[in-house]
Amino acid sequence: MKWKNQILNLEAYKPGKTIDEVKKQYQLDTIVKLASNENPYGYSPKVDQALRNFQASFILYPDGNASNLRDTMAGHLKVDPRQLIFTNGTDELIQIISRALLEPGKNTVMANPTFSQYKHNAVIEGAEVREVDLINGEHDLRGMLSQIDANTAIVWVCSPNNPTGTYIPKEALQPFLEQVPNDVLVVLDEAYYEYVDKDVAYDSLALIDQFPNLIIMRTFSKIYGLASFRVGYGISSIDNIQSIEPTRPPFNTNVLGQLAASTALLDQKFVENCRSKNEVEKQKYYNFCQENNLGYYPTQGNFILIDFGLDGDSVSQFLLTKGIIVRSGKALGFPTGVRITLGLEEQNQQVRNAIKECIELNSFIK
Repeated sequence: MKWKNQILNLEAYKPGKTIDEVKKQYQLDTIVKLASNENPYGYSPKVDQALRNFQASFILYPDGNASNLRDTMAGHLKVDPRQLIFTNGTDELIQIISRALLEPGKNTVMANPTFSQYKHNAVIEGAEVREVDLINGEHDLRGMLSQIDANTAIVWVCSPNNPTGTYIPKEALQPFLEQVPNDVLVVLDEAYYEYVDKDVAYDSLALIDQFPNLIIMRTFSKIYGLASFRVGYGISSIDNIQSIEPTRPPFNTNVLGQLAASTALLDQKFVENCRSKNEVEKQKYYNFCQENNLGYYPTQGNFILIDFGLDGDSVSQFLLTKGIIVRSGKALGFPTGVRITLGLEEQNQQVRNAIKECIELNSFIK
């Protein structure tokens, strides 16, 4: 077979063990899954009602334009409907953008570590990847600017960043955007935007009018609790959206996903409730880490990256034996860390108790 050379050593995304796999392996009845940053509070009850009342035929293709969702989202964001693109999760949007702009001879700039799919898709397209190390868990925007040249096609900015949870303030982002050349697309990934503390959050959509080379990505997989429905979206200028639309597969968002997303969007009270609960649980983790001399990154997402000072795989494996699925930092660029999704109050306490057991036994903490 004439495979692309660049994919020969490329590994597929590994989502981690499922709940059923862990139950079977460790013969446990109850599992707490806190590895994929899903919303532990579920989704708006209005979604259940909408799905129960669904009457359209499954033999027909979904609306390829996602018309109802598009109009609902445009009204919510106060943008032109033509400024929106809807995708099968933001993973597909990353793929679409990469396919539209990257090729051999082009390069793309990103932080390191950050969301793995930016690099993954760039490699598939044969583009050069230029990674700039984080500074204290935050984007080195000045360093990223220094990597941009005439062949740069895309700059990826993840805020809040995955896996550190750090957020780029407007006073840092705006000067950065002002210095990026107009023909370089800046992708601002805001998958966790709705979790950001109100005292530091700003309206990033206002930057689109000021910077025509900016596209913002968001998702219904996180705070909206609709990960299984796979609905992501992008907001940019009409010209940018029209340019990348030809690389979007037809009928890429399914009919139930469109329905669930448009319904969930109307229940902002649920969204705010989830954000508030997440804030409370986040503070509990901060206090715990400080009390036990554990390093951590202040987060604006629904997860926290904790530095145990030892092998992240060993820590996550210990927690796995307790029925707790988390994400080892080893696969995320932080070999001595573990990324933990902020779950329900009782789940988070269970995690902290297990970590405390590690400390008391001197199993992993020096």
